[in-house]
Amino acid sequence: MNNSNKPGSNLNPNLRARLLKESKNPYRGLRRAVWIALFGSAALGFFIMVTNIVAGETVSMNDLAIQTSALLILGFLLFKDRNKELKD
Repeated sequence: MNNSNKPGSNLNPNLRARLLKESKNPYRGLRRAVWIALFGSAALGFFIMVTNIVAGETVSMNDLAIQTSALLILGFLLFKDRNKELKD
């Protein structure tokens, strides 16, 4: 099903390759930006909680557990959505 071999096809091969890549992994750039922003927010929150603990303030263990799990989950999602061009 190769459309570039059709006589009336005026699609640039580079554009076709980019479109096929995007169709396999839609909105990848937007997804990566969201994962990075959320991971940064979780990391900043975790850092603030740790500095509060070091300063001697009381921090709820539930809040620390939520922040830690958010950091781990978002880190995993960011890692999972990395560039996988070597496998293709």
